[in-house]
Amino acid sequence: MAEQQPTPPVSIDSSDQSFARDVIDRSHELPVVVDFWADWCGPCRQLTPVLEQAVAALDGQVELVKVDVDANPRVAMEYRVQGIPAVKAFRDGRLVDQFTGALPRLSVETFLRSLLPTEADRLVEHGDADSIRRALELEPSHPGALAAKARLDLANDDLAAPGLAAIADGDVERGLQLLLAAIVAAEGDVRDRLRQVMVGVFTDLGQDHPLAARYRRELASALY
Repeated sequence: MAEQQPTPPVSIDSSDQSFARDVIDRSHELPVVVDFWADWCGPCRQLTPVLEQAVAALDGQVELVKVDVDANPRVAMEYRVQGIPAVKAFRDGRLVDQFTGALPRLSVETFLRSLLPTEADRLVEHGDADSIRRALELEPSHPGALAAKARLDLANDDLAAPGLAAIADGDVERGLQLLLAAIVAAEGDVRDRLRQVMVGVFTDLGQDHPLAARYRRELASALY
């Protein structure tokens, strides 16, 4: 009779020292949900099994990480944990959603499902013109698809090319500077496509990223 393999843990414990590896790095591979808790917290004991069951039901599409806020005050402070249980979701290295308190199972499941890539998300990752067109048919306001289409439309535009090249080379700040300057000089459809590219970059950076916050304000000033 074959020996039964042990069931893998539903969650892992992280710390101040390992958080970057366990959460930030890992979230580039799949969504990571962090449960900030403490041993003395009654609502935490209510929420944890609900989280574990909901994550297990997704069969590896989302990873659950637990952080004891008493033992790991630095990371709790960094992510502004003021009440527990606090649940924060990370994707592509950034915080994308969160909630506080012990939610019912249905609400937790809805929260987790919102982290999974949609068909439009998957099409945008392909990056070719047909995939982008199909993504916009599915989700006409999808920011990533709009930004990707704008990039394709502007590929040969002299105003846009330097900024797009800088972003493609990884110099995001320089790229945003150049795109902002291009918006000031552009008119009509080109101006709107440049705006869509910048908005797409903001989405990729995350709402709390200092570059996104700074250039969102500067974009608003340039447009209005």
